[in-house]
Amino acid sequence: MKNIAKEISVLGLLLLVGLTGCQRNKQDKTEQNQASATGQQTTEDWTLGPFVKADAANPVLVPDPKAMFYDPIRKDSVAWEAKDVFNPTVAVRNDTVYMLYRAEDKIGRFAGTSRLGLAYSTDGLKFTKYPAPVLYPDNDAYKALEWEGGCEDPRMVEDENGLYYLTYTAYDGKTARLMIATSKDLRHWKKHGSVFGKVKNGKYVKYWTKAGSIIARQVGNRLVATKINGKYQMLWGESNIYMATSDNLIDWTPVPETDPTKAKPDSMRGYDEAFKVVFQPRKRQFDSELVEPGPPALLTDRGIVFIYNSKNSPTYGDTTLAAGNYAAGQVLLDKNDPFKVLARTPKWFITPDKDYEINGQVDNVCFVEGLAPFKGKWYLYYGTADSKIAATVADQKGTNNATAAR
Repeated sequence: MKNIAKEISVLGLLLLVGLTGCQRNKQDKTEQNQASATGQQTTEDWTLGPFVKADAANPVLVPDPKAMFYDPIRKDSVAWEAKDVFNPTVAVRNDTVYMLYRAEDKIGRFAGTSRLGLAYSTDGLKFTKYPAPVLYPDNDAYKALEWEGGCEDPRMVEDENGLYYLTYTAYDGKTARLMIATSKDLRHWKKHGSVFGKVKNGKYVKYWTKAGSIIARQVGNRLVATKINGKYQMLWGESNIYMATSDNLIDWTPVPETDPTKAKPDSMRGYDEAFKVVFQPRKRQFDSELVEPGPPALLTDRGIVFIYNSKNSPTYGDTTLAAGNYAAGQVLLDKNDPFKVLARTPKWFITPDKDYEINGQVDNVCFVEGLAPFKGKWYLYYGTADSKIAATVADQKGTNNATAAR
């Protein structure tokens, strides 16, 4: 009887384990289905990374209070980067990393007009600055849009012929506007005005618009703008992520929402019409308050890998992060239909944890904007606490299958 009881006990235990395993498998499948439904996946083999912060070199760029520039509007010399440097974009040219970065002075109505400076590095970590800004408010056709807040937050790609296209934000002190400029040498820039200036008789020039990330492909050490379905594509926005299309990389048209059940104008930005949303913030997570483009989105064999910035809501965000914390995540979009989200990282891959990222003009900020394939690695550059610039690095070989599409 004891042996029979023991056998029954063993059988019961095995049955219990089997049922528990079935329940666990069922739960795992449910979680996977839920993750798929929300644009997430449990394995992130498509992402760029893992990135490792270059602690020995960081921050790679800091303000220089002695750098002087004769401002054509003030008609006086100003210490143009005395306050801070942050939010850079980069391009590799002649085996050198060139960085365009936002710099602020300490004077004027906002105690800080922004201009774009230029620096270069042969190793990706030690940078030498050019003495004067290369893009700034001037007595030109765009003065009313750029003065006296300035020119902010650049993002850059190039075309097949090596012409550089720069999206940046013009700020007049009231409204931010997404602008475009071009250059052959990264030093001399031609402004073209609002990216949306030719749409609906310039209606969207009045809108608050920011952060243009043009979809590109990797060609050696270059990020070259590429067409999808016959059009160039640009992810943009500073609340939700939207899309715009272009034939020439200069004149862009935002994609409208045509589904009346989804046509809800962005109340955060005061829009009076709805644009088609690629993806939105998520409650209870690191990207709960807003999402904003990072560097150029990258077309890969797996899809479009898009690094984005986000802000943590103090009321309905991730309680393990500081209120207002800026961190970055990644999204995979379908390469034939960029509005289709295939996957989204459930957690940030970079967040403030160094003193210079936690304390500054704006506390708790890692804001990524510059991505460069350089010497077999990915170099990702970001603003820290809106005060300095740092780098984080990842291997390209075996970088989670996110190899360049050809």
